[in-house]
Amino acid sequence: MIVRMNVKALIVDPIANMPVVILRDTDDKNFLPIWVGVFEANAIALQLEGVKTPRPLTHDLLKETISLLDAVVDRVVITRLHENTFYAEIHLVAGGRPVVVDSRPSDAIALALRTSSPVFVDEEVLEKSRAQDASEETQNHERLRKWLEEADPESLGKYKM
Repeated sequence: MIVRMNVKALIVDPIANMPVVILRDTDDKNFLPIWVGVFEANAIALQLEGVKTPRPLTHDLLKETISLLDAVVDRVVITRLHENTFYAEIHLVAGGRPVVVDSRPSDAIALALRTSSPVFVDEEVLEKSRAQDASEETQNHERLRKWLEEADPESLGKYKM
């Protein structure tokens, strides 16, 4: 089963000094931080802030290409978590038939934001994320997770970078 999620924040992890996309479900029951690269975070931030670039960036180009091919982005799904790496799929409808494209979560989220498509996370990913091993790196991520879960959404600001 999949859970619909919304992008709630884009912040920098104070421990790893890496950007983190924060996904939450509409009931605030599920929370998923996904660490992303700086360039991917920038693509997400530009869309969240409504910044128009003079030339299309990669995700804008992808959106336009999909549109020109008379296809639509139906949804994106974070499908798997394996060895601290998230996996995603972009679900398209092209020519009346479903097409699934493998993707990094950051690219899928950036495209979903540009196409106003829903973002989903497989429940197994949410469960695995909560049950990560207690390694030192995971403990740092868990400290950040706890801080983010307890933080007042207003204190996070709109989108922090």
